[in-house]
Amino acid sequence: MQRTVFDLVEEYEKKSANIAQAIADFEAAYDRLGMAATVQGCYIGPVGSRSHLHERELQKNLLASGWRAIYNRLDIASIASAKDKQLFDRTLADPPPLTFDNAKATFRDYLERPRFHILRGLAEVFADLDPAYKSHSKVRIGVKGLPKRIIMQGWGDFSYGYARDRFTSICNALAAYQGIPHFEHKEMQAIGEMHRAGEDAVLDGRSFTRTDRYGKEETYQTVNRGMTIRKFANGNCHIFFDRWTLVDINKALSEFYGEVLPDAEEEGVKPSASTAVAKDLQFYWSPPAVVAAALDFADIHSRDAYSYGREMPAYRVLEPSCGDGRILDELRARGCRALGVEYHAPRAAEARAKGHSVVTGNFLEQAPVAEFDKVVMNPPFYGRHYVKHVSHAYKFLKPGGVLVSILPATAHYDHGELKGEWRDLPVGSFADAGTNVPTGLLKMRKAA
Repeated sequence: MQRTVFDLVEEYEKKSANIAQAIADFEAAYDRLGMAATVQGCYIGPVGSRSHLHERELQKNLLASGWRAIYNRLDIASIASAKDKQLFDRTLADPPPLTFDNAKATFRDYLERPRFHILRGLAEVFADLDPAYKSHSKVRIGVKGLPKRIIMQGWGDFSYGYARDRFTSICNALAAYQGIPHFEHKEMQAIGEMHRAGEDAVLDGRSFTRTDRYGKEETYQTVNRGMTIRKFANGNCHIFFDRWTLVDINKALSEFYGEVLPDAEEEGVKPSASTAVAKDLQFYWSPPAVVAAALDFADIHSRDAYSYGREMPAYRVLEPSCGDGRILDELRARGCRALGVEYHAPRAAEARAKGHSVVTGNFLEQAPVAEFDKVVMNPPFYGRHYVKHVSHAYKFLKPGGVLVSILPATAHYDHGELKGEWRDLPVGSFADAGTNVPTGLLKMRKAA
């Protein structure tokens, strides 16, 4: 019978209230079992063991079971990314109370935005495989930049392990996008049989029959995934994508990252020396998690990071292109004395209304004065405009000062015009701000 989330929560609540009675019933049944195993009640020894029967453990098991039932009922596994699935599995070790509101808050977004989660899962998987998959320049439609193969180290001879888990994640991410069955263990067995026969494992829907050592025939069926797995003597494997699978990867990443991106310009074009304002004045505000990551990377820590009695340093911080002041908000919360610069007058007014010090003007035309301990920035990306902004902001640092900038991943993986320490941000970090452009953080330190 089909069950709604309301039904599942109601079943959980009823059974949770009945755990104590169920234990009492078990105790009575256990006593009856003891009597059934004796003659005239002549005791010989305990019947089985009930030493691990505790209401707390049964309640915990029931709670985890309820969450898993809703997860399965909503078919979240076919939507969620591999990382989200792992997070859910870890959460089951100590799940929150099971209520309809909690279930809705946990799973609602998967049902409202299934395609976003499918595309994000695919982007997460491929971004971990090769820097090319983090580059918008290479995933744009019509650009032949994606690698036709990937290398899996430590494949081994067994049907489990890190490399095979990653391969399963790749297959499932593509399966969710293509609408084909998820990868199953029997397919891994088929791959192993093809490799043991000295052949490449081709996943194109083929089936083959093998006779085991007992003379029993067993048929192995593959799903057409457009992949070939070639194993080498060192235990590594190369995964080759056929033409149409590569097209699907290209289309999915292009859809997720966005066909029109600020840093998508003709290859080989260098940023000019002009101080003209970027053509792209779209405002991609910095989500709280990104702001926190940028400030931590700049060694501007929250109050919790300091032991009792130790004062927070009151850094002097510059934020160019400050928008409506979201980074300035967190800088103030972390005890900094900050100054913002913003070209867009209404957004500058919003930041100023929150009590921040903001200069309205073109940052590139501000005369540099080396008086800031830190610079934290989210510059315009259009036409690699960020290069001019970061280079100019660097001049405002004191000797020994630190600059951290949010940048498109292409700044590090493709262009490399700015040098420093790089840290990737999670896939889809700016989704709530309206773009899925791959991003990261660059840290530059000025010599003392």
